[in-house]
This record gives sequence, C-alpha cells and structure tokens, in this order.
Amino acid sequence: MVWALFIGMIILFLAIDLGLFNREAHIISVKEATVWTTIWVTVALSFSGVIYYLYANGMVDNPDALTPTDAMLKYVTGYLIELSLSIDNIFVIAVIFASFNIPLLYQHRVLFWGIIGAIVFRALMIVFGVALINRFSWMIYVFGVFLLYTAFKMLTSKDEEFDPRNSYVFKQVRKIMPITKTIDGEHFFIRKKHILAATPLFVALLVIEVTDVLFALDSIPAILAITSDPFLVFSSNILAILGLRSMYFFLSNMLEKFHYLEYSLVAILTFVGLKMLASEYIHLPEWASLGFIVTALLLGIVASLYSSPKTQ
Repeated sequence: MVWALFIGMIILFLAIDLGLFNREAHIISVKEATVWTTIWVTVALSFSGVIYYLYANGMVDNPDALTPTDAMLKYVTGYLIELSLSIDNIFVIAVIFASFNIPLLYQHRVLFWGIIGAIVFRALMIVFGVALINRFSWMIYVFGVFLLYTAFKMLTSKDEEFDPRNSYVFKQVRKIMPITKTIDGEHFFIRKKHILAATPLFVALLVIEVTDVLFALDSIPAILAITSDPFLVFSSNILAILGLRSMYFFLSNMLEKFHYLEYSLVAILTFVGLKMLASEYIHLPEWASLGFIVTALLLGIVASLYSSPKTQ
C-alpha cells in the first residue's frame, strides 16, 4: 500500500507539472526555476518526516531493522548523494541542448519525458542492485571498488569537449530513421514526404536518457552503500530526480562558478567507496555519513564562491 501511494504521489506530481503549470511551452525564467527548485527540495526533505512515521509504525518493510531515526537519516543522506551527483548530469544536459540547438522554449518538455524514462530505468537498476547485494554479499566490495575508480577518473581526467552528434546513440538513430535538422514545435517526430523523421528534440531526449543511465551507474551504488532498503533507496533517488529539471534551469548558467564542486563529488565518491569496502569492519553512525556529505558540498560551494573573480 505504501509503495502504491508513493508511486501514485509521483504520478500526481508529474500530471500537475505537465497538465497544469507547464501545459503551454514557455521559457523557464531563473525566478521560476528558483521557486520550483525550492519547492522540490522542500518536498523531498519534508518527506523525511513521512519516512520517520512509516518506520515508527511499521507501515513499510524494514529488512535492515532500522530505527525510525536511522531510516530518516539514511533517506536524507541518500537524497543528498543523488542530488550532488546530479550536478555533472546537469552540465552534460546543457551541452546536449546546445549541440542540437534546442530552444529554451522546448527544453522543459524534453526534460519532462527524460524524467519519466529516468524513473523507470532507475527503478529497474535499484531492484537489480538491491537483489545483487542481498544475494551476493561480496557485490558490495565490487561496488566500492567501482566508486573509487570513478572518483579517480573524475579527479585525473582532462576536460574534453563532449559532442552528442558523435555519440553512439545519435549514429544508431540515424541508421534506423532519418533525422531532420528543423524543429517543429514540441513534436518528437514529423512526416516529410510520407516518411517519418525524428526531430532534434527526440534525439536529444534519447541522448539524455542514455546519459542518465550512465550517471546512475555511479549514484545507485553510492546510495546502496548507505542502505540496501529498497523503499529508502527508491524514494530518495526518485525525489532527487524530480527536482532535476528545475535545478537544471536554476544552475545551467552558473555551473562555471562552482568549479570546485567537482572535488566535493570526488570526496563523496571516495568516502562512500571506502565505506563499502570497510563495511564489515567499520560501522559509522548515520549522522557521520550525512555530516561528511554536507560538509564536502558546503566546502566545494564556499571554495568556488571565494575563488570566483569579483565583478567590479
């Protein structure tokens, strides 16, 4: 029943978003993006109170026998991990939109359907990841090593320009069906001389979906290091994804100001990876993990703002 209610709540949020507030295509202003980002973050953090209530009253499966407080802290920690790791995803989305010349007017609609696909793929990956850890306990070490490798690659990799038009997805779509260079409103497909052709909006959507799956390869194992409780992993992940669209419009023009956040992400991935590897020997309290993640993010933000050149 709790799962059904939660999924129903997500569907209601999406229906209200598309059917009421964004029925007509329009450019999302920074002010509107700020308001919606605040709303989504408030909803997500407030849901921690719901988590406490559910686990205090035994209204949801509790395979790890968590106390209500521990469940709440694990949820908030997982949410912040997903939110922080989404920052790189936002940058890539901005590059994809620029590459395919997607007007600001239609970016929200592409991101909306991108979120739908992300929810489905994340749910499948969460179920698969939880099943692996529960069935093969040694998988936690595999995930830990993978996160450390990801952190190392993020720290040592050189900035390379990403061109979505050279991506595998774009090349495969072009083999299957023609791709038009023109954008016809919010349509993903148009007919040209009785031939169905994909518009740049559809190709951008596919590239964003595949990119999100690749980013989920980092974020899902990171959350599984905090808890393997399916409801906590799913709810924290999905609520973070729901706020990704508004956060994109809020941050896309300011990402260069927060260049030290990349080191925060490296620190978080390293911490989580080491926690997974040492899980059998060291058991950190929930507040310690949450405190480290919050501190890493705050230090990255402060360092970025402090080092940014001051305008005259």
